[in-house]
Amino acid sequence: MQGHPADGRERSLSLQVLPAIESISPERWNALVDADYPFLRHEFLHALEASGAVCAATGWEPRHLTAWRGERLVGAMPCYRKYHSFGEYVFDWAWADAWERAGGRYYPKALTAIPFTPAPGPRLLLETRSEGEAVMGLFAAAWENDDVSSWHLLFADDAEIDSWQSTHPALVTRHGLQFQWRDDGYGDFEGFLSALTSRRRKEIRRERRIVADQGLEIVRLVGEAIDQPALEHFFRCYRITYLERGQQGYLNFDFFQRLRDTLPEALVLIQARADGRPVAAALCLQGSRTLYGRYWGSEVVAECLHFEACYYQGIEHCLAHGLTLFDPGTQGEHKLTRGFAPRRLRSLHHIDDPGLRDAVARFCREEREHIDAYANRAQGALPFKR
Repeated sequence: MQGHPADGRERSLSLQVLPAIESISPERWNALVDADYPFLRHEFLHALEASGAVCAATGWEPRHLTAWRGERLVGAMPCYRKYHSFGEYVFDWAWADAWERAGGRYYPKALTAIPFTPAPGPRLLLETRSEGEAVMGLFAAAWENDDVSSWHLLFADDAEIDSWQSTHPALVTRHGLQFQWRDDGYGDFEGFLSALTSRRRKEIRRERRIVADQGLEIVRLVGEAIDQPALEHFFRCYRITYLERGQQGYLNFDFFQRLRDTLPEALVLIQARADGRPVAAALCLQGSRTLYGRYWGSEVVAECLHFEACYYQGIEHCLAHGLTLFDPGTQGEHKLTRGFAPRRLRSLHHIDDPGLRDAVARFCREEREHIDAYANRAQGALPFKR
């Protein structure tokens, strides 16, 4: 991807491709970032790259797209040249395998997403909405002229998906589903429970008693209160989650250290303690309106502890701090019965080869039928009073 001017009336709009997020100042980049979405902040993206978790050697080569009018940054979008499909959570391994067995080359591909972070939110950063169509056209030309098989937009918010579909209708749409909690004016946790059916209300209270009866104390630490021992303990727990499956985590301690040092206000650490000693931890990030549950691990086997640390404590934190949405992470029907409603998601895919594009489009149409049916069943299974 090389810099070039746009055509027509946007002739003064120019493209610069950044080989690293540190190529631009935090002040310039963050000026375009929504305060509710910490994953697009310069500090988060820089922690990924500076820690070595995201780089060409790990299959995530940064190629961030920026749009300029003279010296003024008017648009930006994180982008990576990918040499595999790990860490994305919208799975296209079958597409890659089928294309390569047919003699094609699927990798490298271009990807706009937050590495290892299936949290819906903005992807296209704009100084003003009026720049949107011109910036999208500039960025589309960048991947269309690059030596990649495809471009994929993952976990973008609905308004942005609509804009891309309007300006680039050839993009293939894929549907997905997550579960999220929203505050419906509950006031506090008891208010939330009162909105549930009697059966679910009793079950959640029982689960919380089980945790307490095991001698576990739950503490929430925010920002600067997360000291070095707490961060080190959390990372041990994070590694355990992966080691139990015979894997290594995508992220290293340096990444979390950098987050704590540069973005402490976004961090919420939920710690479980036994006899005053931490034994489990869940690390969340928070924006101005949303809590994002992300990383979890435990040194002990304790009944219902995961539900308490990863769901109920998050709901309590939202209600205590005026956050209206809790995104606890991807997958998990067990979230549904605890008040997390299904949210429809869409991803967009530009496939260069017409034959592969047609095959992917057919797959996505057939997959959507199953997603639609599942979403309807999930909506009907929510535990709220009718």
